[in-house]
Parts: sequence; structure tokens; C-alpha cells
Amino acid sequence: MRIIHTADWQIGKSFRRFGEQEELFRTARLAAIKSIGKLAESEGVEHVLVAGDIYDNDTPSPKTLREPFERMRGFPKVRWHLLPGNHDPHRPKGVWDRVRDVSPPLNVHLHLTPQPFDLESNAVLLPAPLTRESEGRDLTEWMDEATTPHASIRIGLAHGSVTGFGTDGEALNPIAPTRPQRARLSYLALGDWHRTVEVGPLIWYAGTPEPDRAGSQETGQVLLIELKGSGAPPCVTPHTVGSYRWLTREEHLEHTTHLEDFETRLRALPDLSATVLRLILKGALPLSALADLRQRCEGLEAALLHLEVDDNELASRPTEADLEMIDFSGVLRQAAERLRALAADASKGAAERHRAEDALVELYLRVTADGRPHGAAA
Repeated sequence: MRIIHTADWQIGKSFRRFGEQEELFRTARLAAIKSIGKLAESEGVEHVLVAGDIYDNDTPSPKTLREPFERMRGFPKVRWHLLPGNHDPHRPKGVWDRVRDVSPPLNVHLHLTPQPFDLESNAVLLPAPLTRESEGRDLTEWMDEATTPHASIRIGLAHGSVTGFGTDGEALNPIAPTRPQRARLSYLALGDWHRTVEVGPLIWYAGTPEPDRAGSQETGQVLLIELKGSGAPPCVTPHTVGSYRWLTREEHLEHTTHLEDFETRLRALPDLSATVLRLILKGALPLSALADLRQRCEGLEAALLHLEVDDNELASRPTEADLEMIDFSGVLRQAAERLRALAADASKGAAERHRAEDALVELYLRVTADGRPHGAAA
């Protein structure tokens, strides 16, 4: 038997901090559903298991509520199995009651209670839906005693954090790492972590099909699972379905010569226009190099889908030549000296020192904009 395991769609998630690009990220999450459906069709897979957090919150707008179902409706031969997660728990008069009121397509199955569901004649799904954001008990315990036909494939579906296996989950919702053995599961499909992670041969987090943050998952993925039965471990194959890549890169810059290499490496990344990059800069540079760096980052920002620069650990190291470019001996030179002293003052807070560095760079850029030292003869 083959299934697709996915989770953490979080339809309706806000991306306001990205400004005019917000709509791109919002619609990409819906496009991922179509990509999953196409993958299921091409691989001949009938069942797609969605392990929680279909919605980003339990109060989506009427349009947002219906949008994922309109995408799933387009794949009538695929049966979609949806589980409430910590973002969209099944509460009285909550999002899942609203979903039932709008009559989802017949190929969509809502698993709102912990009871066995026949997938095929020899396969049973055992869901563990959340009814609140955070649970202190393991909701997968019921699977141990669940009655299913003899020799059937038992598949668990849950949303939470496997106890003793890191802290990447968003809420408590503990899940015992021994649940597959206790409940005689052939596979336990999990959601909550936004990275594809193998907990063990029988337990996987699918990750998100469309990432939403740097440092989590680089590209959106789902898992194609082949269950062989007879105690054999499943064959798990990740498939990319996301539209955008989310990368984090750290660069240490100490010399002007580093800048060209740094830019060349970043421009060599594939498909820049579909890449979201968080760039962490460390080190120290002269003002002239910092001005050059700013221009290079402006070019990269235009090439990338989105660029976020974290330069909190990149210090300015003004040279005498830098200060003379600002002013040989006048008022601006005095201001630059004060800013340099403030930026180097260890008794000041990091935020205050960083503001002084920014001001010093800005002063340098303004007074050297015409390419001559301030006050130099025309």
C-alpha cells in the first residue's frame, strides 16, 4: 500500500512583514495542495494523510475556509484525510463545525474523533485529533487498544511532539516514541514540526509543503510512503512540492576583498527569484567597504524574492582615510569621531552601539555621494 504523508499547511497564515510579497506566500500554500494532488495522481496514490494544522488559526474567513477544499475537489480520485492540529483544534462551534456546514467534497474525510477508519480492505487509519491547542496527555494512547481486522495495516495519524526527541514542536501534545510498537502500527504519520524528520523507521514528521520561516525547512516537502506489511519497515521517499526556497547563510567579512567573493557565492545560488534569504553578517569592515556592502545587498535584494539582512554582529572599523573622506577637520569630522567612539564603547548597549555604526555609515554615504571628500576643491 502507498500513501502520501503531509502536514502543517497552515492555510491563511499572515505574511504582513513581507509587504507587497505577502500575497505570493499566501497563494503558494494553496498551490502546494495542487502539487500534492498531482503527485498523488502521477504515483497512483489514493490516500493523502494530512497530520494537522490545515489552517493557521481556528477562525479563518469564509473564503479562506473554503479555499483548500476547492483545490482538493480538483482531484476526485484522491482521498484526503484531514486531522485537527494545535492551530486548528476541534472545538465546539469551531473551525471544523464550520467546515462541516459548508459540505466539503466527498473525497475529503474529516477525522474529528479517535476511532478506526477503513482506508482499504486491509488497512485502517487510527487518528488522534486535537481538541485544544495544548494537551498534557498523549492522545495516541487509544491506538494501543483499537480493534482492527486481523493482519490489517494499522496507520497512526497524530499532531504533537515525540517525547525525548528535541523541542522543535510548537506545543506540548506529547507522543510516546514507542507508540508504533505498543499499538502495532505499520507507520505513524506526524505533524507539528516544520522540518522533515525521521524519529525512527516507523515514525516520521512530514514537514511543511511550503516553508514559512528561515532556519526551518529549505524547500517544501511531502513523504511518499510504501507500506509493505509483514513487519517490514516502510519505504519513505521525500518529494519537493513547494514553490520557494528559504535559506539562511552566514558570512564573516573582515576585508574589502571578501565582498566580491561573498556576492559571487550568493549569486551562484539556483533560482534566486524564488529564494527567500536570511543573511547573517559578522566581522568588521572599514566605512568604504560597508558602503560597498550596502550597494551589493541592494543588488541582491532585487535579484532575490526576499532578502533579510542581520548585521548586528558586523562592526564598523573606520580608518583615517574613511574619516578624511567625511571631512578633513571640520564639524562633520568631529561628529564622525563621536560616532566612532560611541560604536566602540563597551559600556553602551548593543542596540545603541549598532545605531551609532549605522549613523556613521550613513554619514559617510551622504558626504561622499559625489565621489569627493567633503570640502575638497572642485
